[in-house]
Amino acid sequence: MPDQVAQLMSLYPRIYFACHTRHVADPKRNRILSSHQASVLDHLDDIESTGLLTLAAHMGVTASTMSLTIDRLARNGYVIRERDPQDGRRVGLRLTKAGVRIKSEKSVLDPVRVRAVLDQLTTEERRQAIHGLSLLAQASSRAMQKKAGRKTTTLRSHA
Repeated sequence: MPDQVAQLMSLYPRIYFACHTRHVADPKRNRILSSHQASVLDHLDDIESTGLLTLAAHMGVTASTMSLTIDRLARNGYVIRERDPQDGRRVGLRLTKAGVRIKSEKSVLDPVRVRAVLDQLTTEERRQAIHGLSLLAQASSRAMQKKAGRKTTTLRSHA
């Protein structure tokens, strides 16, 4: 297993740097969002609100770091804060129409770069690569769910 961990840690950055979007442009507002800001938008919804602590824990950052990011996104009109109707002490985060637009128009990966990488493979190699990434994505989702469950439990026990 250690060899496989080392291999994945060596291979993943090569894929990421070859294919990732460097920044996200918003031509309608003449703004550039960082990939981190765009990632935060990916974790929010325009209907169902998300708490700041929940979002910070999920993304692996402190509440104060997330608060700074949300401040910038709210100031630029991508996120709104609203009081929880059941508990006025809690604040929920939702996407604005501009936030929804950016979320739907962007991706962590640049499709042109991804296509250029995939074009280097045969049809069978592409199938195998997609299958392998699918397995890693499923395992990643399970790991994140377990991690989020532990953090939620830890946060509640300190309340």
